[in-house]
Amino acid sequence: MDLLSPMHIIVLLVVALLIFGPKRLPEIGSGLGKSIREFKQSMNQMTEETKNPAAPAPTEYPAQAVIKEQQPPTE
Repeated sequence: MDLLSPMHIIVLLVVALLIFGPKRLPEIGSGLGKSIREFKQSMNQMTEETKNPAAPAPTEYPAQAVIKEQQPPTE
């Protein structure tokens, strides 16, 4: 079962044309294209950062350091 058949796409385009009009439709398409492009770039950047981390992972979390500072010294 196809999610969007060609007939579904045509119906969606006609409905969008009726709702937004012929003047606004290119603007909406352009904005959607830019959004998708930026999303892909950020996803690529995130995958690159996870593959090649800039800094080594901390051996101790900051919350653990705070807890150690708050505990009184034991004698």
